[in-house]
Amino acid sequence: MQHARTTLKKILSDVVRREGNDGPLLAWPVACGARIAARTTAESFADGVLAVAVPDDAWRHQLQSLIPQYLAALNQMVAEPVGKIEFRVARRQR
Repeated sequence: MQHARTTLKKILSDVVRREGNDGPLLAWPVACGARIAARTTAESFADGVLAVAVPDDAWRHQLQSLIPQYLAALNQMVAEPVGKIEFRVARRQR
């Protein structure tokens, strides 16, 4: 099973690296995991900063402590390094 996981990560990395500046947006769900990805959205990536929308301040606060893990995971997959993640509370639709 470990071999399959390693192979899948390599394939994903190759795909994400080809996407260039959009790579971090595509890699976000893999870096954070399915449960977090279901409640967040990577919105933009510019100048090394990945902006991620979160549902509320509680989510933003909790995810702050995980930034080092997310940066490490993202930077293993992307061509352009992610230096910072900014969690922003998503605007509610009316």
